[in-house]
Amino acid sequence: MSLSEQILSVEPSRLPSVDAVDVNNLPYSYVPIRGVCIMFVVLFGLSTLVHAIEALKYRLWWLIPTAFLSGAGEVIGWSGRLWSTYNLPAQTPFMMQIVCTIIAPTPLLAAVFITFSRLTQVLGIRYSRLTPRWYSRIFLTCDIIALVIQGAGGGIAAGATTTAGANSRQGGNIMLAGIVCQLVAQLVFVSFAAEFFYRFVHDQPILRKGDGPDATSTAKRRHLWNGSLKLMSLGLAITTGFLIIRSIYRTVELGDGWTGRVVRTQVYFNVFDGAMVLIAMYAFNLFHPGFLLFSSVAREGTAIEMEERNRHSGED
Repeated sequence: MSLSEQILSVEPSRLPSVDAVDVNNLPYSYVPIRGVCIMFVVLFGLSTLVHAIEALKYRLWWLIPTAFLSGAGEVIGWSGRLWSTYNLPAQTPFMMQIVCTIIAPTPLLAAVFITFSRLTQVLGIRYSRLTPRWYSRIFLTCDIIALVIQGAGGGIAAGATTTAGANSRQGGNIMLAGIVCQLVAQLVFVSFAAEFFYRFVHDQPILRKGDGPDATSTAKRRHLWNGSLKLMSLGLAITTGFLIIRSIYRTVELGDGWTGRVVRTQVYFNVFDGAMVLIAMYAFNLFHPGFLLFSSVAREGTAIEMEERNRHSGED
């Protein structure tokens, strides 16, 4: 009886451990825990469904190709891992989970960038190093580049027959480059966001040409810094923080190679990839921009911004 037939002939509850089979003949070096896979499929599915409902309710259509797409990718990826528990030697579900779990969080980052750019408009562009438009241009471009690189690497890796082959190593290195690009963009974004909040809290605006002190508009913006926007800021911090932890893990994992200790340790993947992304997804569900940011408070902030622009235009 072949190795595949031996594995598939046992009951699900008696699947062999890593020590019971020759791991060199398997895509995984461990047996994925079926219960964990089911849990992540269900939880990611629920979060994705809520994201779809929230996008429709608040008519924030950009959440479909960002937060919703991210959740859908995670569902597909973890479904691949679940499929693997029924057919361990199969390459298709193994490569499916590699590609999807690598690229799926990228669209969620785009949602974070878009939301923060809107937040700077409400609280005051004068406290931001970049304008909202440039936040979108720079960081969304970085996000797309990282997505393309990771997708290209995943495609090459998916075409490999084994994880020890040259194509698999090449694909892994390309995916690593995409993850590093994404991690750098996240860290730069966090530095800009931290500066923005510091300047806003301490009322230290970045004076640009044509700007000047405006006590009236500053007082109005202090009024906007209420519970809703504080919660929105907390939600962005939680989402970004856990995605950064996940990116660091992925960088270490891919840098260690397909035969390294990190990629061969299941608990690392479950905790530092699956759980981190799941928390980020639910944080964005809970601290949703639809009711915390894109509301009457946001419209009031936009009105103040327009008032300031008109005042400066009149002075010119």
